[in-house]
Amino acid sequence: MRVHVGSDHAGLELKDHLVGWLRDHGYEPVDHGPFVYDALDDYPVFCLRAAEGVAAERAAGQDSLGVVVGGSGNGEQMAANKVRGVRSALVWSEETAALAREHNDATVVSVGGRMHSLEDMTRFVEVFLTTDFSGDERHVRRIAQLAAYESTGQLPPLPDSARDA
Repeated sequence: MRVHVGSDHAGLELKDHLVGWLRDHGYEPVDHGPFVYDALDDYPVFCLRAAEGVAAERAAGQDSLGVVVGGSGNGEQMAANKVRGVRSALVWSEETAALAREHNDATVVSVGGRMHSLEDMTRFVEVFLTTDFSGDERHVRRIAQLAAYESTGQLPPLPDSARDA
């Protein structure tokens, strides 16, 4: 499986570690940078490219996934979510990593390089990459609503229970 990886300066060390870890564990990492430490770099430059790689390959029928890394992971997740067809989840535990795949069929995971140990973050990525989407009807339905909104800009209809009586 190809795994597209991008970060900012705060995530550079973890990104570099993950590229090696991915290769050692049979994945094909695609490193979108950065490649040198620059405290003034801009995470969208690298994270948008990683997310674009995932979106393009998934549109072509590949099962590629992505990892974006920053200090907190928040901005990196926001950047990845701007790419049409990408669902990026910020994870902070093994459970959130598993649920991102099982319930949300997330295609990109975001982790905060300053929030956890290297070992914990590596484990979160491992859980994300090895967990499958459940395919449960309720999750498929919810993801379809998001995809439809992304495509049309039309809000899904309110359920009867949410309407004024």
